[in-house]
Amino acid sequence: MSQSGASVSQECINAFNDLKLAKKSKFIIFKLSDNNREIVVEEASTDGDWEVFREKLVNAQHVSKTGAVGKGPRYAVYDFEYQLASGEGSRNKITFIAWSPDDAGVMAKMVYASSKDALKRALNGIATEIQANDQDDIEYDTVLKTVSKGLA
Repeated sequence: MSQSGASVSQECINAFNDLKLAKKSKFIIFKLSDNNREIVVEEASTDGDWEVFREKLVNAQHVSKTGAVGKGPRYAVYDFEYQLASGEGSRNKITFIAWSPDDAGVMAKMVYASSKDALKRALNGIATEIQANDQDDIEYDTVLKTVSKGLA
């Protein structure tokens, strides 16, 4: 259970294990349920195109209690694959992304921030974490530099 009181659904853990162990998906996007009580899977995809994934985060929406629709925070896990610049082959890093756009609502950002650790604790095997607040933070080259620690 997180500080916000949100729990992690079993579906999140199952989807993560499918990504990590069975390589059934390339990324998973998680969101809080409409009542903010549970973290659920919004989408699990086999599409390895970073731009497709990035667009889904950038265009995520949140509906406030008043019914207003705006930018929405999300959590995501991406199985990031890259080539080492030294020519020593490729590497995979399961990367956790906390997407909280600067122009999202304050309440939504607060609930997501206070629920993040519960999800991270439930997902065993995350190699890297990225806190992303604007679109530049999730540009491929920016993420590649962080994930590979500059070795790609």
